[in-house]
Amino acid sequence: MRYILVAFLFISFLACKEVKTEQNVSDTSVLLDVFRASKSDYPKISVHRGGKGIINYPENCLETIKYVSDSINAIYEVDIAQTKDGKLVLMHDNSLERTTTGSGLVKDYTYDELHKFNLVDDYGNETNYKIPLFSEVLEWCKANDVILTVDIKRSVSQSVVIEAIKKANAEDVCVIITYDLNQAKSSYALAPELLISVSARNDEELNRLFASEIPTKNMLAFTGTRLSNPNLYKRLKDKNIVAMLGTLGNLDKQAEARGNHLYNEWMSKGVNILATDRPFEVQKAIRK
Repeated sequence: MRYILVAFLFISFLACKEVKTEQNVSDTSVLLDVFRASKSDYPKISVHRGGKGIINYPENCLETIKYVSDSINAIYEVDIAQTKDGKLVLMHDNSLERTTTGSGLVKDYTYDELHKFNLVDDYGNETNYKIPLFSEVLEWCKANDVILTVDIKRSVSQSVVIEAIKKANAEDVCVIITYDLNQAKSSYALAPELLISVSARNDEELNRLFASEIPTKNMLAFTGTRLSNPNLYKRLKDKNIVAMLGTLGNLDKQAEARGNHLYNEWMSKGVNILATDRPFEVQKAIRK
């Protein structure tokens, strides 16, 4: 009887272990498997601030994300700020003047107070669109399989944003942006199931990442806004890490002046994703 009981307990332990393993797998964001350098079916364009420089469509606006996603396959970088009453909203600046009809600091308003203002496009045109709640954007992205890279403003706690993502069960559509190794390590500690955008602009930064406890499968490498040494892209490829180049700024201006064929040239050097303020032009160029 004693041996039967021992055998039963052993089988039960194995069964629990198997269930736990299955749960761990299901709790991991699918993006860890999607964004691999060895694959090619992930979006090749990252839209800066959810869409910039589009007439009548403001940045960090859900309607702008919807508008762009109707035409191209992309991921969307958005900025997260927090209101006086603790609501998470999409907003890049600390102040309201540049992108809304309001004035003052975001943190000094409740969300209901912010909702009285309209968003303004990059040309100063007032729209009927409102500052969106992060939760609303997450729900739409989940329903439409649209991926966000989430830029957490300095005034906002990383843990608060990650908790909001988990509460919305939006792990499969969110990548956490970090700017240094400490931020990357804290993000991984809070949510080891999430994909993390890590700063990998040079070999020194890359070496520190590889020496950290963060698995390479959790890394999406942002290589900066200038072309890196080709060896850097090779090292990332060898580790099966997707490399993102920020063309927003000078490189976008170069392409506008000299020709959009430059986007293809940059990708041929080992870049996998282009983070841009010119998503429509990039889409046309890399389709050819």
